[in-house]
This record gives sequence, C-alpha cells and structure tokens, in this order.
Amino acid sequence: MTVELICVGTELLLGNIVNTNAAYLAEKCAGLGLSCYFQSVVGDNEERLAQTIRTALDRSDIVILSGGLGPTEDDLTKETAAKVCGRTLEMHEPSRQALERYFTDRGLTLTDNNWKQAMIPQGAIVLDNHNGTAPGVILETEQAKVILLPGPPNELYPMFEESVVPYLEGLTSQVICSQTVKICGVGESRVETQIQDLIDAQTNPTMATYAKTGEVHIRVTAAAESRKAAMKLIKPLVKELKARFGNDIYSTEEETTLEKAVADLLQANDLTVTCAESCTGGMLSARLVNVPGVSQVYKAGLVTYSNKAKRKILNVKKSTLHKHGAVSPKTAEEMAKGAAVFAKADVAVAVTGIAGPGGGTEEKPVGLVYIACNVKGEITVKKYRFSGNRGKIRESAAAAALTLMRSCILEYFSKVTFGK
Repeated sequence: MTVELICVGTELLLGNIVNTNAAYLAEKCAGLGLSCYFQSVVGDNEERLAQTIRTALDRSDIVILSGGLGPTEDDLTKETAAKVCGRTLEMHEPSRQALERYFTDRGLTLTDNNWKQAMIPQGAIVLDNHNGTAPGVILETEQAKVILLPGPPNELYPMFEESVVPYLEGLTSQVICSQTVKICGVGESRVETQIQDLIDAQTNPTMATYAKTGEVHIRVTAAAESRKAAMKLIKPLVKELKARFGNDIYSTEEETTLEKAVADLLQANDLTVTCAESCTGGMLSARLVNVPGVSQVYKAGLVTYSNKAKRKILNVKKSTLHKHGAVSPKTAEEMAKGAAVFAKADVAVAVTGIAGPGGGTEEKPVGLVYIACNVKGEITVKKYRFSGNRGKIRESAAAAALTLMRSCILEYFSKVTFGK
C-alpha cells in the first residue's frame, strides 16, 4: 500500500517551524511497510489545499495530513478535506464533552471558536486526543483512507502510536514487522558496500539503510501472516548483519540510543564516567544525562572552554598549550587525565576542536577535533575532521565521543579477559 503525507501550515513554508512531523510520519510508515512516494507542504489556503488532497487521493491508498485542526479561521484542514470527500460537518458529542472537560479542568475560558474542533465529518472515525483539544479524524472513501492529525508533535506522536498504527495494521491481512540494526563508527557508504549482496538479493524481508549523525541504521522489514512468522524471517538476516559488523553494532532495539547503549555498558561494568568538553560545550554530557538512571555512573561534566579553565581545572600544562595549542592530541590527552583525577572517575572523555565558522588555519582547519578517552589510565586519542556548520560539527563530535568511549571500554575489557 502507498501512503502520501501532506503537512499543512504557512509557518512551515516560511521556515518558522521545522517540519519534524514529516520525518516522524515517514519513518513510522516505512516501519509499517507502507511505501511513501510523495510528501507535500501546503500553506493555509483552502483552494491549494483542496487541490493537493485531490491529487493525493488519485495516486495513493492512504493520505495523512497533519496540522490545521485548531480553532482559528486559518485552520482549514478538516473543513477542506470534508468538502473534497463530499462530507458535511456535524457536532460530535463525545468530542464536545472532551473539549469542555479540557478547559474546565485547567481553569481556562472556552471561547466560541473552540467548538469547531468538535465538528466532525459525517461518518468519520474519531481519534481521541489525550494531549490537546483537537481530535484526529479518519475518512474512509472509495479512493483512499484520509487521516487527519493535529500539528503539534506532542499531540501527533502519541495519537499516531495509540490510534493510527492499529488502524493501519488492520488494513491488511499481513503483519509487517521491522527490526533496526544500529551501527556506530562506520560510514553509510562502507555499510552499504558490506551489505550490497544482501540488498541485491532481497525479497522478503527487505532492508534499507538510514544515515544518522555518527551512526547508520539498517532497518530489516518482513511481511507474514503473523508477527511470529515475520520475526522468524527477520532473524537470519539480523544474525548475518551481526556477523558482518560485530562490535560496530551497538543495538538491535528500536528505543536504544547510542548514549543509552554507552550508559548501559558503563553500568554493566560498574564504571563511573566524566566528560571534559571544549568545542562541544556540554553537548556530550547532555546526551548522557538524557538517559534515565545514568546518575548511577555519571559523576561530572566539565566545560573547559578557555585555556585558563583547561589549566586550572584539568591541569593541562601551560607548556602543552603553548607548544601544541588547545586543539591538539596532547591537550586532549591531558584533559582526559585531568578530568579522571578531578571527578575520581573510571572513564573520562575529553573533546577539543575548532567548530567554526572562524578560528581555523591551514594547519588546523575548521572541523578539526581531537577526542581522548581514558579508561582506568589507558588513554586513546583520535583525530577527526568533521564538515558542516558549527552546530553540525559539534553534534558530530559528541557522537564520535560516545562511539570512542564505547569502543575503548570494549577494548579494555577484551584485554582484561584475554590477558592481552
């Protein structure tokens, strides 16, 4: 089955809001085995929106629209979709009551324009909104299924998971399952080269690669008469990927992030950790502390941006900074040593680099980053050259630091286990 996405809102066209809904919906639909060939962004204009919906109905089995379900005059999605599908709007009593409760419970004044959110196209399926005021709507037509979702991500995401996923799964007799193999420290081109034979031979299950910052994900998807049968098809392919990529795979669980995998590794080996950051400015620490329960292993985060801070807090030698500079393997090494001493941590990771846009030279260009990892006194320093703007370089450096930390811990315990 094919799905088409239409995101509604003039603010999206103007770039005032990043269109995260499209990325979320596309990824979720792909995981359900739906083929997405078209995506559109339309402003708050009835005529253009109506034309976009008609075009989508002619070429796709499922049309998902997000945004434009609010109470204001420029919220036109539901009204326009109903008109295109030949439906009239009528008051939906359960939605009216839910709307009234929402405002009463919060001590808010319910103005007359809010009632339009409880007006639902005749014969539609109503999707409860447990995080906002606008219910979702499913219109089933002879041409396609039309699904209307609220624009705010904190409303759209849970509604999609709770109501839309079960609905879409019920449209086919087959069950579609996916498993994601997550790889770090290996580029997308190399990953694809290593699995090209599997891609060429794929039928069911299928596989697709997705590049993330510092990571590559391979999603394996299978269709079968039951979840058990689908997962049975997936299992041999995942096993083959594990054989090919080994320790570069940090997880096969959808919800596990790289930082969670690192935190789990630290906890499993009873290790504490600290971070000393310069160019990343706390971004590495922020990713780690975003993991629930990380307080068991995370001791301190040090943003030593200036040379003075590197000297005073981390005991980086003045001679090192003078001779090698703040962005150098020697400085990164001494930062990792000093951080471990300061925090009394088993593992210390240090990042120093040039994020730009200025400050680069021919010898030390923008994007040059050194990362050091200290595991119980064994220090590894790596040189990186990242591209992109300041934000992208910092994100890439934080991801690389997590990857290096993981590999150094694995290597350390490999040596301990095998006596190398």
